Amino acid sequence: MNLKRRYKTIYFPLFVLLFIQTAYAQTVETDTTAKVVVGDILVEGNHRTRAGIILREMAVKTGDTLQARSLAETLEIDRRKIVNTNLFITVDLLPKRNPDSIRTDIRIVVKERWYLIIVPVFQLADRNFNEWWYERKRDLSRTTYGVYMSYGNVTGRADKLRFLAEFGFIPKFEVAYTLPYIDKAQKTGITIGSSYSVNKTTAFRTWRDKLQYFNSEDINRERFYSYVSISRRNKYYTFHTADLRWSYSKISDTIATLNPNYLLNGRTIQRYFQLTYTFSYDKRDNIQYALRGQSLALQLSKIGLLPTDDVNMTYFYGSYRKYIPISKRWFFNTGVRGRVSLPKRQPYLQTIGLGYRNDLVRGYELYVVDGQDYALLKNELKYKLFSFQKHFSFIPVKQFNTLPLAAYINTFADAGYVKNSYPEFSNTRLGNSMLYGAGAGLDIVTFYNILARFNLTLNGKGERRFFFNVSREF
Repeated sequence: MNLKRRYKTIYFPLFVLLFIQTAYAQTVETDTTAKVVVGDILVEGNHRTRAGIILREMAVKTGDTLQARSLAETLEIDRRKIVNTNLFITVDLLPKRNPDSIRTDIRIVVKERWYLIIVPVFQLADRNFNEWWYERKRDLSRTTYGVYMSYGNVTGRADKLRFLAEFGFIPKFEVAYTLPYIDKAQKTGITIGSSYSVNKTTAFRTWRDKLQYFNSEDINRERFYSYVSISRRNKYYTFHTADLRWSYSKISDTIATLNPNYLLNGRTIQRYFQLTYTFSYDKRDNIQYALRGQSLALQLSKIGLLPTDDVNMTYFYGSYRKYIPISKRWFFNTGVRGRVSLPKRQPYLQTIGLGYRNDLVRGYELYVVDGQDYALLKNELKYKLFSFQKHFSFIPVKQFNTLPLAAYINTFADAGYVKNSYPEFSNTRLGNSMLYGAGAGLDIVTFYNILARFNLTLNGKGERRFFFNVSREF
């Protein structure tokens, strides 16, 4: 009897404990290996956008079996791809257990953007705001005005029609239409467009790394080009594009006299066909302001396809950028880009170095460093101050009653090098030497992909400047 009592007192609790532990372990194992079968995928809020355009971005399909523990991460990846179509203000992917089956349905809830944008144009004709502010002494005559129209999602297939009419300092007229998918497989797209512009005040050369202008009441430059681009998207993140264009440029006799190398050999007219192939891999969480992911672009272009063309050039361009989230608020990105071109004797109009668009060492916004080849390294560390979306119910137009707003403090350090094979043509001081720039700033990201940057910079010449820039994507 004593032995039985001892058995019950000592060993029975041990068996109970062992049973509970085993059951718990089996429960944990079941939870970590649980499967989710995807049921119906339902799209809501797409009043104009065709559901197929949204579903094309998703790797998750009806009938797929997924790990339960990775469902949220998988849906978040697909959500980011839908966001990057630039068709929607907000996108949510919500799993919901179907009460009539063992499957889990996916609700895609979107809020569409306002697709027809007609805005007045009043902008600077210079390369950037900083050049106009510092170098052109805030001359208001160096502005253009007109109207810009962007009609997105015209047929509900993510297509876009763009029209621009500008007057003032540089009259310009542009029209383009993009249809991203022209086949049933939704892999092949097409873009067609044309542009025409005239200049009275013309940058006829770069001298000591600054643009020099000639001004008159007559037209000094006339440019026209027309193009057709065929794109192919076999996978979610890879794109192939072939672009064929015809270009025509005409300059005045005065410009040809001031700079015989403008079109080479004192020419006043330049005509050519150009064929460009571009491969890109873009796996960023947000293409307008990325915090994680990576992007790669490779481009090969032949300028001058026919014996009668006035230009015979080839160039190769490549870029790679990596975005690394360090924590919930800290982010780092680094990237390299470069360009190599042949032959080295080129028209001034086709000689491109650092100083245009985003191809520059920050701190050198006021300079143009011409050359046939260049390399650029850019690094950035940023801290998220805040990021939120505010809904204003009193605004009746739903496309405008949700305001996203985010702010980031950043520090950066850049380096670049431009190889100029003919430095005597521009009397360059910055070409054929290393360029360094660093600084800190504030980025504001808001409505309809508007990005404002405020930077304090220090360059390798010891110059300290404040620079401001705004970019947008309609």
